[in-house]
Amino acid sequence: MPDAVPPGALSSVPAAGSRRAAPVAGSVRFFYGPMDCGKSTLALQIHHNHARQGRSGMLLTRHDRSGQPRISSRIGISRDAIEVRDSLDLRQLVREHWARGHRVDYLIVDEAQFLCPEQVDQLAELADDVQVDVYCFGLATDFRSRMFPGSRRLFELADDLVAIQVDVLCWCGLDGRFNARVVEGRVAREGDTVLVADTEAGRRHVHYQVLCRRHYRVGDLGPAAAGADQLALG
Repeated sequence: MPDAVPPGALSSVPAAGSRRAAPVAGSVRFFYGPMDCGKSTLALQIHHNHARQGRSGMLLTRHDRSGQPRISSRIGISRDAIEVRDSLDLRQLVREHWARGHRVDYLIVDEAQFLCPEQVDQLAELADDVQVDVYCFGLATDFRSRMFPGSRRLFELADDLVAIQVDVLCWCGLDGRFNARVVEGRVAREGDTVLVADTEAGRRHVHYQVLCRRHYRVGDLGPAAAGADQLALG
């Protein structure tokens, strides 16, 4: 006859019934990709799909291209959203929503690269402790090809990392992965991390262009830019 199992020997392994009784945690998903790959469009589509099923969510953003507290897509669809400031505690935001009698089943966070790491931690806490599903959308790297602090923390904490599979091409036809900041026709290598696209910075016209690694590295914006005398290669 086999030896009896000592009392408490399996105490660290919950019984199946106990496991089923435990609340299911929410998830944190980070959808990332270069500019123009459809991140904001996908964010609004996911919100639409969840709302159709009777779920209640909140839309959050930071530094939207419109300059307004909105999630706006380049294909023309947009929705009002809550602007996330550095000082905003996302846990408190959800608690205040509850206090007004509103349910929060999920959060949609666009431009999530601009979150501070502490806010990403707060999103993970909401998922784990109160079963809120979190969907984040943003860039992985800045114009210097370095990871945004918020994106780095999402890579560390998210349950799922999803590279958006919409082809964004460099002018040469290769996959575009690098978000080049173009100032007066040249690829910028230094400057503030946060600068909204398609704007005027003083008298300097600033925009962004997606490039492959090689053309990002050498600062080649393509024949059209060179023909317009915007780029001089050594």
